[in-house]
Amino acid sequence: MATSTAPLRPIARDEVAKHNKPGDIWVVVDSIVYDLSKFAAMHPGGEAVLLDEDIAGKDTTTVFFGLHRHEVLLRPQYARLRIGQIQGEKQRIRTPQPGDLSRVPYGEPTWLNPAFKTPYYNDSHRRLQAEFRKFVDEVILPDALVKEDNGKAPSKEVEQAMADKLVNHMRLGPGKHLHGLVLMGGVKGEEFDFFHEMIVTQELARMPTRGYSSGLGTGVFLGLSPVMNFAKEPLRSRVIDEVLTGKKVMCLAITEAFAGSDVAGMKCRATRSADGKYWTINGTKKWITAGRYADYILLACKTYNGDGPDGQVTTFLVERSEGLETKPIPTTYSAAAGTAYVTFDNVKVPAENQIGPEGRGLYIIFSNFNHERWYMCCAVSRGARQIVQECLLWAAQRDVFGKPLLAQPVIRQKLAGMIAKTEAMQSWVENVTYQMCNMDYALQAKHLAGPISFLKMQITHWTGEITDEAVQIFGGRGLTKTGMGKYIEHYQRTRKFDAVLGGAEEVLGDLGVRQAMKFMPDDQRL
Repeated sequence: MATSTAPLRPIARDEVAKHNKPGDIWVVVDSIVYDLSKFAAMHPGGEAVLLDEDIAGKDTTTVFFGLHRHEVLLRPQYARLRIGQIQGEKQRIRTPQPGDLSRVPYGEPTWLNPAFKTPYYNDSHRRLQAEFRKFVDEVILPDALVKEDNGKAPSKEVEQAMADKLVNHMRLGPGKHLHGLVLMGGVKGEEFDFFHEMIVTQELARMPTRGYSSGLGTGVFLGLSPVMNFAKEPLRSRVIDEVLTGKKVMCLAITEAFAGSDVAGMKCRATRSADGKYWTINGTKKWITAGRYADYILLACKTYNGDGPDGQVTTFLVERSEGLETKPIPTTYSAAAGTAYVTFDNVKVPAENQIGPEGRGLYIIFSNFNHERWYMCCAVSRGARQIVQECLLWAAQRDVFGKPLLAQPVIRQKLAGMIAKTEAMQSWVENVTYQMCNMDYALQAKHLAGPISFLKMQITHWTGEITDEAVQIFGGRGLTKTGMGKYIEHYQRTRKFDAVLGGAEEVLGDLGVRQAMKFMPDDQRL
C-alpha cells in the first residue's frame, strides 16, 4: 500500500471541511489529508481550481483520479504535503511494486493468470519472467523514462547491468552461446527456448518508452547474429565477447534512401583494394536504429572488383573509423533510439571483416528476417496489451454524465474489440513460437516465412486500430504528451514504426501470399 515516510496523525472529516478558504485549503485523496494552502499558488490550474466547492475541504479521490495519474501522489514534492489520515480509514489504492503482475483483466497474457492452463510454458518460464520483470522495473525503467524524455542514449550503467545479467545473451535467442550458463530465474542455458526469449522481449516491451527500447540492445539480435553465424575467427569471438559483455554497441545498417523494402536496390558500395587486403566503402545508410552511438555497424552493400560477380550484396563489420560519420535523424520516436543517417567516405575495412562469402549478403540478411519479424510481433502485441490496460483503468475511474465511462455501451464496445484483437495476437504469436521451438532452421525458413509475414502484417494493423480507439476513449488526453493519456499519445505517435520497420505491411502481405503460392497443389480444383 502507499505509505508516507512519517506517521500520519488521525484527522476527522469535520476538521478537513473547515479548511476550504483562500490560503487555507485541505483535501482528502484516498484517505490521506493534504494541506494545499501554500501549494495552491503553484498549482498549474491556479488556486481558483482548488477552491472549487467539490474540492476544498472535501474528499477529492474521484476528482483527483479523473485528472491525475496515481504516480503523481508518489512524487516527493507532493508526498511532503501529507499531514494526516482520515480517522479510522485505510488507503484503498495500491502502489504497484517492482515485479508485480497486473490485476487488471487482460492486463497480462493468460499464461500468467493462475486460473488458466497452458501447453507452452513451464516453471522455468515463470521463474525467468518473475525475476526479469523485477529487473526491468528496478534497473531499466527509471533510466528509460529519463532518456526517452531527454533523447540521450541508454546509460552505460544499464547496458552493463544487462550484460552482467546475461540479458544480451538471451536476446540472441536459443543456441550454443547459452550452453553452460545459468540465466535469470535459474534457467539453464541448454533449456532456454523461444518462449524464454519471447518473455524477455515482451517484458521489455511493457516499458512505455518506445524510442529508448528500440535503441536498447536491438543491435545484439539484429547485427550480432550474422557475425555469430558467418564471421571468421578471431573476429567472430572478439566481437561477440565485446557486444555481449556490454563493452561495445552494435547496429545493423541495411536501409538507404534508395532502398527500403527493396533491399537489392541499395547503392552503398565496397571496392576491393588491388592487394586484396581491404575494402573501401562509399555511400549512405538511413534510418539506422542505434547508429548514432554504435561502435560496430553490420553493413550490407554492393561489392565490386572482387572475386564474386560485381554488384552483388555482401556484408561487412565496420568499426568506427576515419570517414565514417553518423548524424541524428529526428523521427516520431525519441532520439534515445539513436536513429541515424550514416555516411561512408572512403572508409577502409580489413578484408577479414567481410562477413560470409562475397555476393551472399542477401542470404545472410534474409536468414535473420524471420527472427527479426517474430521479435517485432512479440513486442508489438505486448505493447497493445499495455494500451488495453490503460483504457480499462481509465474507463473505470473516469466519471462522465454521472457514471463511469465503463457504463457507456459505446465504450464497452470499443474495449471488446481491443481485447479480442489483443488476445488473438498473443495466441497467434504463441502458436508460431511453438513451431519455432520444434523446427530446425531449414524448416523455419521453408514453412514460417509466410505465417510470420502475415502475423506481423496483422499485428501492426490491429495495433493501429487499437491505438485509434484508445485515443477516442481518452479524448483530448490521448493527444497530450503529459498527464492521464501520455502513454496513449506515445503509442499513437510511434505506432507507424511497427507498420514499416522489418517490412511494410503491404510488402509482408504480398510475401505471405507468394510463399503460399509455392505450396499450391497442382491436383486441386474447385
